[in-house]
Amino acid sequence: MFRLKSGLALPLSALCLASTNAAAQDQITTPPAATAHPSLWPAAHWPWRSDPAMEARIRSLLASMSIEEKVGQILQADIASVTPQDVRRYHLGSVLNGGNAGPGGDDYAPPAQWLKLADTFYDASMDTSAGGHAIPVMWGTDAVHGHSNIIGATLFPHNSALGAAHDPALIRRIAAATAIEVRATGIDWTFAPTITVPQDTRWGRAFEGYSSDPALVASYAGPFIEGLQGKPNSGPILAGPHVIATAKHFLADGGTAQGRDQGDAQISEEKLRDIHGTPYVAAINAGVLSIMASFSSWNGEKMTGNHGMLTDVLKQRMGFGGLVVSDWNAHGQVAGCSNASCPRAITAGIDMLMAPDSWKALYTSLNAQARDGTLPMARLDEAVASVLRVKMRAGLFEAGRPSSRPYAGRFDLLGASDHRAIAREAVRKSLVLLKNAGNILPLAPGSRILVAGDGADDVARQSGGWTLSWQGTGLSPAMFPGATTLWQGLRQAAADAGGQATFSPDGRFTGPRPDAAIVVFGEAPYAEFQGDISTLRLKPDQRTPLETMRRLKAQGIPVIAVMLTGRPLWTNPELNTADAFVVAWLPGSEGGGVADMLLRPAQGPARNFIGRLPFAWPATARPDGPLLFPLGYGLTGKEPGSLKKLSEEAGVAEDTASADIYLNKGIAGPGWSLEMRESAGSTRITTVPAVSAGGRVTVAATDHIVQEGARRFTITGQGAASVAITSQAAADLSRQTNGEMLLVATVRVDQAPAMPVRIAMGSVASMAYVDAGKLEGMPIGQWRRIGVPLKCFRAGGADLAKVNMPFALETSGPASLSLAEVKLGMEADTILACAKD
Repeated sequence: MFRLKSGLALPLSALCLASTNAAAQDQITTPPAATAHPSLWPAAHWPWRSDPAMEARIRSLLASMSIEEKVGQILQADIASVTPQDVRRYHLGSVLNGGNAGPGGDDYAPPAQWLKLADTFYDASMDTSAGGHAIPVMWGTDAVHGHSNIIGATLFPHNSALGAAHDPALIRRIAAATAIEVRATGIDWTFAPTITVPQDTRWGRAFEGYSSDPALVASYAGPFIEGLQGKPNSGPILAGPHVIATAKHFLADGGTAQGRDQGDAQISEEKLRDIHGTPYVAAINAGVLSIMASFSSWNGEKMTGNHGMLTDVLKQRMGFGGLVVSDWNAHGQVAGCSNASCPRAITAGIDMLMAPDSWKALYTSLNAQARDGTLPMARLDEAVASVLRVKMRAGLFEAGRPSSRPYAGRFDLLGASDHRAIAREAVRKSLVLLKNAGNILPLAPGSRILVAGDGADDVARQSGGWTLSWQGTGLSPAMFPGATTLWQGLRQAAADAGGQATFSPDGRFTGPRPDAAIVVFGEAPYAEFQGDISTLRLKPDQRTPLETMRRLKAQGIPVIAVMLTGRPLWTNPELNTADAFVVAWLPGSEGGGVADMLLRPAQGPARNFIGRLPFAWPATARPDGPLLFPLGYGLTGKEPGSLKKLSEEAGVAEDTASADIYLNKGIAGPGWSLEMRESAGSTRITTVPAVSAGGRVTVAATDHIVQEGARRFTITGQGAASVAITSQAAADLSRQTNGEMLLVATVRVDQAPAMPVRIAMGSVASMAYVDAGKLEGMPIGQWRRIGVPLKCFRAGGADLAKVNMPFALETSGPASLSLAEVKLGMEADTILACAKD
């Protein structure tokens, strides 16, 4: 498999951007529509004591550091786009591993390779052979439900599940266990906890929030931060089993209109404060050392460039004394900025720019801007001081190589039995019982149980996004050593109670009639904007287990529905059909915790359900519709648990369209057209077979999975000819480009191209091309998925905020190729490399 090469590829316009031009852009930016009033905000109590010796040390360093060293300290680069040599040369202050980055380009590298790379980056940062200061690099990671990038680590339930537990003490223990597992791999900084307060669960990151109730979220913020960092003023963080914590995302990422990720919170300042600001008071009081600014906006102004919120409110009024880090290339979305230049983010209050693949261009522009005054030296010094202060409080200067620190190399701590026990306890406490007709749960010892459903035997499915990969997709069972699926947990629990369990995904069985059936269903993994939805309804392919439930009920078999989900969704048909309904959320690696609650043990009393809804449950699929269960609802299993018959009218039209699917089963998606193009003009394909205007391109139906599920294109003669997907309306792919997405085409080579092939994206005004060669390595007659990183098209000059041709495949000679699907995604058999600089 070809993988994207890590070399940076930036548009010429970005590389040549002058600092004076950036300053001019800042000057012509429309005045912000969102104005903060700091006096309206609460004053938190920053607990870290000022250390005169530390402050003197910082002043001394700043006085002797070059501008280049200072600029380097406020940049954070992704390990897929930076080398240890770069860290040494550019004095970079931090690195991170994004959701799809790993040592040597291997996202699934063993723990020892992560620790080895941590040593290599550290050594580079401390190398003064070419001059400069030895300032240790920090490594940040998204350990958001355990050390979830590492194979074998404990995967705790996602935050929406933990909110159902209503247990701050449990949260502290989860954080402490996570910190130890992170330390085992030599990493010292995690981008957790997420203390968002989601108000619209259409948001694709709703599962990262503990609750829609700001008081509940605030009650978790302090314990989680102390579990990660320890208590302030108790010595260097890295001297104990701790890591640097990050509260995110400041502010109102969970309050955007229509639940759109990276969208706009169109709310009053009072709501901004009382709903979304409340948890940050608790976080600051706990001494969180970093806060991540949000991608999102407040009343039209991006938080990453909002001086009033970042400086006037957060730093001055609320007294936050740590460092403020931006999100993944979020600075490029600030008005007047680009990924390559954004002094405004720093002047607004950002202390470190997360610039995964844009750091080198930023390094150039920020150095120029610091010299010409666009970036005031006093503000640069403040930002650097914030970074140095966090490093000193962490004890990084004295900690030595990552492999020499406490807990480093203790890979037995990854997935340790006591950590898994905490995770299993968290699963038990987070389950919410919504229905229990006839008090069928817990099932009696000795029961014969049928386990069904497409999510019953899948650790990746039950763990959700941010699991080994960004989207939590493309994973195999072998990647979860020591983990337990729901099916495995149920099988063991049934045997321990003197019964037996069998597994049948579709619920069909032979042999003895089961006493009860447990059907597992729900959402498939997603992360960030890929999880945004337009209605509160499962996708059609995720609703097929309902038919299994109905068939089993028709056979007179009691049904227990177990739902895997990151958020409340409309499930009235399932609630009507099942005798019992349990929300399992996204429980993570310890599926045995579900079995603990569903089956009565052979000895001792049954456990009572204690989970209560952290979000209200909808009565329809309308986002603004009525509620079925209120916030805080949950049965214990003791009380009568029947429900009256619920309406099965969703209240919304079926939404089968996806903005990220351009061609499906050979047919253009809604709003898109499939065309043949050559010198004689373009021909829209409405029926097949068809011939292009000049006769050089023909199209016919062919099979892929289903009959006529693809289109076969045959090109003859010489001269440029292409197959393209177009639209009159432009699509904005900015978020997807920042998110490391791929353009994925499912292609079959029927006749090898005589000339090289190019894949294109853009618009008439700005089209970019990526070379696919002659599709070497693709066997004739076999389907393969070709992926092109969207950032390749951005680097080639395409304006991905205005795309009306998301795909074109072009060649200049004879060829025959079949096309089944074109979409945005994260998985491909072959990933093309961007053009070299």
